[in-house]
Amino acid sequence: MAHSFLLQATDIRKSYGAVEALRGVNFHISRGETVALIGDNGAGKSTLVKILSGATRPTSGAIAFEGRNIALDNTDIARDLGIETVYQDLGLCSNLTVAENIFLGREMIRRLGPLRMLAKREMHRRAAHALKDLSINVPRTTASVAGLSGGQRQAVALARARLWERAMILLDEPTAALGVQETRRAMDSMRQIRNEGTAVVLITHSMPMVMEMSDRVVVMRRGEKVGDVSTSKLESADALVSLITGATERWIEEPAPFAARMAEGAAT
Repeated sequence: MAHSFLLQATDIRKSYGAVEALRGVNFHISRGETVALIGDNGAGKSTLVKILSGATRPTSGAIAFEGRNIALDNTDIARDLGIETVYQDLGLCSNLTVAENIFLGREMIRRLGPLRMLAKREMHRRAAHALKDLSINVPRTTASVAGLSGGQRQAVALARARLWERAMILLDEPTAALGVQETRRAMDSMRQIRNEGTAVVLITHSMPMVMEMSDRVVVMRRGEKVGDVSTSKLESADALVSLITGATERWIEEPAPFAARMAEGAAT
């Protein structure tokens, strides 16, 4: 049932002229659930993410958010609903401070008579709170983003989503440019976001990350969803590779809300 999921997309199709980028894709996610979205280049992952983020409109299909049918016509609508996208380049402005990036486009203003000024002290206080626990090496809120490491930049992007209490975050290759230690820190940050009840869609080519971080895996191939399986049912990533390459045709479980699956797992 649609109201059981935070977001449910049904029969999503997207065509660019004669090219069908998505061919009747169904996708759902519950609060607090991490879903890995995987597939080869050109499989349709990016198109689906753009549709879920409001950046692209589907040719046809329906999307429900918290049980209510919606039209994700632009990214502003998605953000108003609580859907945030953290792209691989993170979308940060290198010439601004950490706090300024976290509040970019949502700056806090204080009034002093007829004057309007940035409430910088409050912005820095709230930014520091949002960054707390997200990384071992948390950057100062007054630091310029230009001087931050890749992991610190990732923490800033996640803190921006955390501050505004996002219901769902789309993470596009969140550790692609990070070293081993910073990848571990970024994964810890993602767990913190998830544990606070945020749904996470994780787009990645890293099979170890998929196996460690996800509750469920959705596999795309040539514009279709060919896999949708609980991670706990996978003995290894080999089954996912087989779905990606076509060695295995399909493996799609019946959709069930995340809370119900967690309860079932705890009972066994």
